[in-house]
Amino acid sequence: MKTSSKSPVEELSLSKESPAYMRTSLAAAMTMKKMSGRFYRDTELYCVNLLLTYDDGCHAKCAYCGLSGSRETETEWTDNSFIRVDWPIYSLDEIKTALVDGTCPHVERVCISMITLGRARDDCITVVEELRKVIPRISILITPTIINREWLQRAKDAGADMVGIAVDAATPELFDELRGNGVRGPHKWDKYWKTIHEAVEVFGEENVGIHLIVGIGETEQEILKTIQQAQSLGADTHLFSFFPEEGSDMESLPQPPLGGYRRVQLGRYIINYGHGSFSEMTFNEQGQLTDFGVESSLYDRLVDAGDAFMTSGCRGETMENACNRPFGNCTPYQASIGHWRNFPIQPNEDDIKKIREQLNDYSLTYEVDDFYIEDD
Repeated sequence: MKTSSKSPVEELSLSKESPAYMRTSLAAAMTMKKMSGRFYRDTELYCVNLLLTYDDGCHAKCAYCGLSGSRETETEWTDNSFIRVDWPIYSLDEIKTALVDGTCPHVERVCISMITLGRARDDCITVVEELRKVIPRISILITPTIINREWLQRAKDAGADMVGIAVDAATPELFDELRGNGVRGPHKWDKYWKTIHEAVEVFGEENVGIHLIVGIGETEQEILKTIQQAQSLGADTHLFSFFPEEGSDMESLPQPPLGGYRRVQLGRYIINYGHGSFSEMTFNEQGQLTDFGVESSLYDRLVDAGDAFMTSGCRGETMENACNRPFGNCTPYQASIGHWRNFPIQPNEDDIKKIREQLNDYSLTYEVDDFYIEDD
């Protein structure tokens, strides 16, 4: 009798689809030595980011997303970029091997991202079960639209220990415009927040985080109010800065002003780490944060420490934010001139000096040398 040399997971797929195959971020591919390259300032990635992949692609139509079903590109969905970088495909067995053979011993976590497709429900569970054999800390970035509380318990039982929920838009109006009825998409604000509550019940406080994107139409006041709302439910916030994705509905929208992003970063840190609250903060008529609601001595300590401006993500074994996503929302050139949106490393003295200047910048535009973008 002829026997197959393929693993049980590989047998599930004849094409390069999940659960036998996964897309990985470019940074993860470099970390696993699947692609060559070097990170600026010798940054290291401590969380391998994985994405379920299917020939059919994602059925959501989020206006800003590179994986949106409405994206206009000449490439197949599996070749589309996401967060502005390529996501090459590797077998799950290859990924598991890289995590245990000494290729990337510093990696402390993996994160599995779902897409809006029915098959993703069971496949995500399968991938969690397989990866749990080789690494103890597994995050899942879930799609509330296609799961329920029972599924959350299944995911936890399979071995996931933390949950991420990409709310992205800070207000129900923006959410509906960019992810729901405004783009004929399937997502609902109320369903997402119900799932946040359920995830906290299943996984526990501080094991759930929401994603929010700065710069897609909200004010600093609106996004910090939403950060406080999530915190009150027991969920932290992981911040992203909008960067237009070619081919998406929002490809012509500018990056948000750097000063505003810095203030939201610090405001988020104050809320998530219990140094203050949204109710104590003050805003101007444009909704810009003018007073963080903390003593000046604490303000100085938080800024000088630099942690508030580092990537906010799931914790690892030895670090607060293992998911440090180098260049997730800026270019290497921008980082080199002090415009690193989320620092994947500890900011140095020169970085902090620039951050202090940026915190006090209330410009409504973002300018980089001869690259100038104006707000609409």
